[in-house]
Order: sequence, then structure tokens, then C-alpha cells
Amino acid sequence: MTEPDSTLASTAGLLVRIAGQLGAQLAQVRPYDRRQRKHEEEVCPPMNVPALAGRIRATAPATPTPPAPAPTLVAVGHGSRDPRARATLSRLLDRVRELRPGLDVRLAHIELNAPLLDDALAELAGKDAVLVPLLLAPGHHVIHDLPAATAASPATARIAEPLGAHPLLVEALVDRLVEAGWTPDGDHAGHGVVLASAGSRDPRSRAETRRIAALLGERLGGVPVVPAYASAAAPTVPDAIRALEAKGRRVAVASCFTAPGLFATRAAAHAPWIASDPLGAHPALARLLLHRYENARTRELVAV
Repeated sequence: MTEPDSTLASTAGLLVRIAGQLGAQLAQVRPYDRRQRKHEEEVCPPMNVPALAGRIRATAPATPTPPAPAPTLVAVGHGSRDPRARATLSRLLDRVRELRPGLDVRLAHIELNAPLLDDALAELAGKDAVLVPLLLAPGHHVIHDLPAATAASPATARIAEPLGAHPLLVEALVDRLVEAGWTPDGDHAGHGVVLASAGSRDPRSRAETRRIAALLGERLGGVPVVPAYASAAAPTVPDAIRALEAKGRRVAVASCFTAPGLFATRAAAHAPWIASDPLGAHPALARLLLHRYENARTRELVAV
């Protein structure tokens, strides 16, 4: 045998010995049985997928609850046969929508114009609403008519305060006077103003109108401002004008009405000098309307 042949023989013999040893070791390995699997499960238990999913859900942060929608703002006007009244209030509510995009803002009327308040509330059945009176002072409508409407309403409705004595209202009154010809920086020592409003038999209404007149007088630098009424209370607008003229004063009429109508037209007709337009869609009035809405909404949330 040559040298290469002996090398091959040695290699073959080595492989035979390795195979024999490997076979002996494999013969000692036990098949995978239940006892071995049980031991492995005790060391490393199998994963319980449903239980693990439950634990994950329990520890995961809760999905935030979306905030409840804001109550619908229902602006409640008195109503008028003057076609300019409804158009004016619609423009006012357009300004409110510009200030609060996304807020549901609707117009309703106590009488004479559609939609009437009862119908507007019926459309909001099951919803939340805040009624904002487009009235300048508390009176029969605010004290009696609005609560009666909400009591019979299928909607959950709260009532805001009337627009009333507020710096924003005074801002609108002054601007309307300036538009009519009042000079804000002029000498008004010999002038006087009659604050013309609708009037009411309720003493609370007259007290609120007097507060508005006092604020307006302060804003005008101490000019005398006399509250007067188109109906149901004294003094009337003509009587107040005559009283100021008797003292030698030049008299302007400030129209304390939210929209044109019979009373506003009559009051302006008595003016011996200038008469301002109703407050209408003045930006300050839109802000005041939202202010009353938010106050009523906050008051209800605190009460809960």
C-alpha cells in the first residue's frame, strides 16, 4: 500500500470511531415526554394570552372622554312688526358667531315674529340651551314669560340675565350717540341726554334703567342723563326732554333699544336735536351677549 492509501485508511477509521461515539451518546438521550414538558413549564410557564391582554387593557391609559357640546345660545328678542327688527338681530347674531365659531346660535321671539320661543325650544328637545334675553332690563318677559317657556320646554334651558347695566352696553350707547353727531371731546356743559327705553311696571326694570343712565352719564363726563320710557312708566320721553330744556340744556336722545321698532321710532321723533340709532349689531353688544351666555352657563355648572 502506498502512502496516500494509508492516509485514507486512517481517516476512514477516525470517522468510524466518531460515528460510534456519537451513536452511544444519542442512545442515552430520552425522548421528549410529558414529564420533561411539565418540568419546563414549571421553570418557564406558558404565556396566558387572554390574561396578558386583560392586564394590558387595565394598565393602558384611558381614552379621554370628549367634552360635552356647549349649550345652544338662544337669543330671545321681543318681536316687532317692523321688518328691520328681525334683520337687525340676525346681523347681531352673525357677529356673535364670528366671535365664537362653532357655537350653535339661534334667534327666537316672545311674540310677533318667527320663530317663537316655544317653537325654537321644541327644535332643541333633549338638548341643552341658554336663553339670553335681548332686553335691557328685567320685566314681565324676563321674570314670567321666559321661566314659563323653559318649564314647558322639552329642552334643558337656563335663563341668562338681560343685557342690563354693563360697560359694554354703555360703550355701544356712546358710539351710537357719536354716530348721530355727539362730539366726544367737545364742551357739553350745556347739554343733556334722555335715555329712551321701552319701560315696564316692574320696579326692578326701572331701577336697572337708572343704573344704565348713571353709567352713561359718567362715561359722558358728567352730562346729566335722564331715563325715560316709551310706555308703562314715567317720565315719558317728551316729558324728560321738556324737563332738561327747561334748565336750558340742549337735549340728545340715546336710543336704549336693541333693534328698530315702534318705540324706538317714536322716541327718536321727539328729539329736539340728535337721536341715536338702536344698538343693533354693535360689536360691543355682541360681546355682552356672549358674556351673559357664559355667566349663565358657568352658574349652572357650579350649581351642579
